[in-house]
Amino acid sequence: MNTTQYLAEIIKELNRTVDLISNDEAEKLVNGILESKKIFVAGAGRSGFMAKSFAMRMMHMGIDAYVIGETVTPNFEKDDILIIGSGSGETKGLVSMAEKAKSIGGTIAAVTIFPESTIGQLADITIKLPGSPKDQSESDFKTIQPMGSLFEQTLLLFYDAVILRFMEKKGLDTNKMYGRHANLE
Repeated sequence: MNTTQYLAEIIKELNRTVDLISNDEAEKLVNGILESKKIFVAGAGRSGFMAKSFAMRMMHMGIDAYVIGETVTPNFEKDDILIIGSGSGETKGLVSMAEKAKSIGGTIAAVTIFPESTIGQLADITIKLPGSPKDQSESDFKTIQPMGSLFEQTLLLFYDAVILRFMEKKGLDTNKMYGRHANLE
């Protein structure tokens, strides 16, 4: 296979994921964001990069959104939501964050392959995304891609879809958002 054939296969895999995501679960996440004072996101590795891009788009919409671990991240409080993207739902540092957020009384949302995972069980809102974990030997979902790539790609596209739904609910458009884009570069 050449590179563009691999790309076509990746897109087919991503296309198959859409029907496997619950719209009801997704809507609970959108409403959770709408009802929260501040939004916090977390993820490890590539899932963390997807979380950062999600936080950036929320900032463009005027939402107080923060990435856990950044130097300018404020404290998490009772009226806030923590959105964790984790394929396994078992990453130790993310489990600790979820436990801490739970003890504070905030809302936890887990976007994961495994809703029955530790993070999934701690979460108030759980969105199951299809995909394969890094160790694909335990996966029912087949992919040509290495490790957790399909989950991470689906996570990014899911977060972008949440942004579009939020924009629709708040009457926002891209022109209003562009005014919040960085302009000192």
